[in-house]
Amino acid sequence: MPDNIQNKNNNLLNLLALLKLTSPGTPLREGLEMILQANTGGLIVVENAEKVINAIDGGFKVDCYLTPPALAELAKMDGAIILSKDMKKILYANTQLVPDYLISTSERGTRHRAAERMAKQTNSLVIAISQSRNIVSLYQGEIKYVLKSTSELVSKASQALQTLERYRLVFNEALDELEILEFQDQVKLFDVLNIVQKGEMIKRIKGEIGRYIVELGRESRLIEMQLKEMVGNILDEYREIIRDYTKENYRKVIEKLMKMSMEELLEPTNIMGIMGYRAKAENLDISVSSRGYRVLSKIPHLSSSVIENVVKALGDLPNIMNTTAVDLTEINEVGEIRANSIKQELERLKNKIFLKKY
Repeated sequence: MPDNIQNKNNNLLNLLALLKLTSPGTPLREGLEMILQANTGGLIVVENAEKVINAIDGGFKVDCYLTPPALAELAKMDGAIILSKDMKKILYANTQLVPDYLISTSERGTRHRAAERMAKQTNSLVIAISQSRNIVSLYQGEIKYVLKSTSELVSKASQALQTLERYRLVFNEALDELEILEFQDQVKLFDVLNIVQKGEMIKRIKGEIGRYIVELGRESRLIEMQLKEMVGNILDEYREIIRDYTKENYRKVIEKLMKMSMEELLEPTNIMGIMGYRAKAENLDISVSSRGYRVLSKIPHLSSSVIENVVKALGDLPNIMNTTAVDLTEINEVGEIRANSIKQELERLKNKIFLKKY
């Protein structure tokens, strides 16, 4: 994986960890809310051993348990508050941050400039509460994030859920059509690219809502339930569709799709190229056949190893559908009972799909 992609992934994981630490319901978040209400502003550093101690000056030792009222009261003083690494204790108050002034910063205010430099120098979590703008900014290393209010997060999550619902309906409609075409062996490459595009969009929206859920903390229960119900097994279907039709390693294809920009994702030929087909518009109409992984995975009690053996032996779904139970018994791990079960379940699935459509 390229270094820039790895760094983005690491930054996202670090950000999610920060959002979890400052989510509603935690003592730290309650203290931050009290500071905002008092309109006093503040500067808070989570200790990172000697790196932080060597970059502060003055103040006094507190060494008490972290409580929201204590944090709010100490924030009324001009200096910074130093918390223990586990964020359970307030170690120092009214300290001055003295990071290296040569460290670059994009901030303008004195408090926020000190916060960003301190975060870059020590890689600690530094929180700046703006008195004039009434916002909370998180810094750690190169990360900067402005906390959103609970009401704003709920609003954004609700909008994302509505978008997700629209994509879910479109995905399911495309999936119903694809299933019919698969059993008729009439799938065109465009049909596959269309549903892969929708599946990747659903995956991304789910990830966005997941970040809201982390940031909302205990206030996210309803949104979390809605998300789980709405997504269901769509991402499993999405993964198996890629596995059925890609000419490349399907796991690598999924990784490459994840790295695509939104503009790139909207162009079917881009997805075509990633999946191993020649990226030309005229290839959208070529006929393709499912390998059969997705359909076989719907058969109860059929292990992944048996599915793999069947696909390797027969090649694609049309061959799997046309083979006899006797021929199936020649495949490794497929005995007579299992062979009959596979044939019966495939016919049942086929009939169910056609009845649903017609």
